[in-house]
Amino acid sequence: MHQVRLFFTALQFFTRLPIPRWVGFDPSWLNQASRYFPLVGVVVALITGAAYALAAWFLPPPVAVVISTAAGIYATGAFHEDGFADMCDGFGGGMTQERVLEIMKDSRIGAYGAIGTLCMLALKLVTLSMLPPLAAIGALLVAHPLSRLMATSLIWRLDYARAEGKAKPLAQKMSSAEFLIAAISAALPALAVVALRWLPPAAPIAGVTAAIIATIWLARKFVRRIGGYTGDCLGAVQQVTEIMFYLCALAAMQHGALPV
Repeated sequence: MHQVRLFFTALQFFTRLPIPRWVGFDPSWLNQASRYFPLVGVVVALITGAAYALAAWFLPPPVAVVISTAAGIYATGAFHEDGFADMCDGFGGGMTQERVLEIMKDSRIGAYGAIGTLCMLALKLVTLSMLPPLAAIGALLVAHPLSRLMATSLIWRLDYARAEGKAKPLAQKMSSAEFLIAAISAALPALAVVALRWLPPAAPIAGVTAAIIATIWLARKFVRRIGGYTGDCLGAVQQVTEIMFYLCALAAMQHGALPV
């Protein structure tokens, strides 16, 4: 029952979805709830996948992708997109560690954040709209948990960069056992999608590899610039690695612009 409470705590923290009243709340649970971050991604993936499938019955794929993406943003309250925008502003406009953190803490969005978010959403929408319907749904089911696992890996391996902020309760070090739980939550949807043949095996292999490389690159940048990570950094990793998976899925479907 405690593990169920931890999952609902993570769900409440990372989405706008209601949770049962009997769950209650204890601030200490947030220190352990990050193990279920990828499982929250499974829930978001089911919402976005269902929205895509329902819309695709009546509308062209590009419209279904927009509806699916909007459903995901509504379910999460743009939590990760906001973190991505703040990270773009902070790392784009700040020259010192103190200035980067100060900019990221500012609720206003700047040019770097606006341009970065626009490009990120455009790339996400175009990439998903070019995938066959079942492949698009499969990509959603894999990318959402995987990208949240990549974000969770920062909690597992890095230090928190400042003493305050909405991600502070999740900034405690994760044990390897806790990270293993998170990894299993992300692996199961990927195995199911491959078993159903919604994506070719090359897509998850390339997507996971690209996500790991992107996470390592961003993590090194975070450590070099601010000495660790913040909640905005988690959101940025989630968004970047989600898109990396979509791009790899599209490449695996042999949709290159030039003949090979």
